[in-house]
Amino acid sequence: MASSYLTSAIKQFEYYKLLGEKTFEQLNDDQLSFQYNEESNSITSIVNHLYGNMMSRWTDFLTSDGEKEWRQRDAEFEQSISNRAEMMHRWQQGWDCLFNALNEISDEQLENIIYIRNQGHTIVEAINRQLAHYPYHIGQIVFIGKMLQNQEWTSLSIPRGTSSNFNDRHFSQPKSIKHFTDDHIK
Repeated sequence: MASSYLTSAIKQFEYYKLLGEKTFEQLNDDQLSFQYNEESNSITSIVNHLYGNMMSRWTDFLTSDGEKEWRQRDAEFEQSISNRAEMMHRWQQGWDCLFNALNEISDEQLENIIYIRNQGHTIVEAINRQLAHYPYHIGQIVFIGKMLQNQEWTSLSIPRGTSSNFNDRHFSQPKSIKHFTDDHIK
């Protein structure tokens, strides 16, 4: 079961990473830094926050507190990323840190305790915490992208008005077990 859990968690993270990337592809450089108002985050600031969180949480995941002393969380929300290349570099670096850490975890370690801000979590709890946190922000990225693209938006799931056709196609196939993949993205 544990092996199945880690595989599933990695696939979930990969799926949400892909949703972010499919959104970035639909936007121009100016749209990436669009900020609705002073209290809102731009896509670049959300990416910067995800980067900071990932680097802090997943660096030395098994041996040090997930909130590193060097992390500057408040600065993550400032408009500090100047272009798409820098944004994509941080995006990839954060995800690489996460996937490298997950690939080092053994099934036997899943109930081990690690710390985030001095609070103990099992490794499963720590992974689940981030499986809730990252999709929350990626949902914001997708929402901003969808607002900015309006009628030009290409759906990342089942487009409006096509649910019946989608379901007909799937229910016409024999039952099978499929693991969460990018098949869920149109």
